[in-house]
Amino acid sequence: MLTVSVIVPCYNEQNTILLLLEAVYAQTFPRSQMEVVIADGLSKDGTRLQIADFQSSHPDLSLRIVDNPGRTIPSALNRAIQAAQGEMIVRLDAHSVPQPDYVARCVTALEQRLGDSVGGVWEIRPRGAGWQARAIALAAAHPFGVGDAHYRFTTTAQIVDTVPFGAFQRSLVERIGYFNEDLLTNEDYEFNVRLRQSGGKIWLDPAIRSVYFARADLVELARQYWRYGYWKARMLRRYPGTVRWRQALPPLFVLSLVILLLLAVWWPVARWLFVIESAGYAVVLSLAGLQLGKKQKDWKLILSVPLAIATMHLAWGSAFIWSLVFK
Repeated sequence: MLTVSVIVPCYNEQNTILLLLEAVYAQTFPRSQMEVVIADGLSKDGTRLQIADFQSSHPDLSLRIVDNPGRTIPSALNRAIQAAQGEMIVRLDAHSVPQPDYVARCVTALEQRLGDSVGGVWEIRPRGAGWQARAIALAAAHPFGVGDAHYRFTTTAQIVDTVPFGAFQRSLVERIGYFNEDLLTNEDYEFNVRLRQSGGKIWLDPAIRSVYFARADLVELARQYWRYGYWKARMLRRYPGTVRWRQALPPLFVLSLVILLLLAVWWPVARWLFVIESAGYAVVLSLAGLQLGKKQKDWKLILSVPLAIATMHLAWGSAFIWSLVFK
């Protein structure tokens, strides 16, 4: 009898899909009790061919592909869950690499009822060798960049508001419903909001670890965080009471800059306030860059990390405001 179904949303992931599959194959959890269900959005690159080759060379791992014509993450997750046969669902992404004991630790935490959904910490690595990729990976794990998103840096097991990916009993979906397909991003957080509102708990264990490959350049990063901010605002319209300070600060910062710039046209004080706020932000960014540059012994990070963090904040905050104003 299958105990675990590993579900993976996927679209054009030929550069990383084999890393994931090899990591799943290397899990300490018994292969005979595990299956992998990949919901593919009809990939146009070599993703499907690579999966097929892996299937033929690893026949002892149950591996299936289901089509996801919707080509969105929530629709992929729902198609995969519907096709899954395991009692427990372990979600992974096609650009992640779980540690060998990832599935086993998730199963143990669920069996011990530490949480209705459990997850761990990302080890964020660059998706490329350039200075942008390196800076983005470090910025995405820095508290100033991501606030209190504990799954990016904590070393303490605790109850949290969300976890990356997430593992849960199949019965949870029957209780709170599937992922919301109206949200093209932020579907996992919305799912976890419903879980918490139903009285459930979300458990983060830093011993549950996976490698996550960050975006390769600042343009990709800006697009990613624009999507995050845009769909976070859409989600919070439905659940306004769930807003966290880490989610409110970027749009408030962007809004304050815009307001001060507009007022500065006829109110000289606003110009000084704009300069003071911008300078203060630049100082904090520079301190983060200095800290990481010294720690990593790479002085290029003094400029590149602040640039990455600023990209995250400004893209996220601007998209959040845009989503609220232009429904």
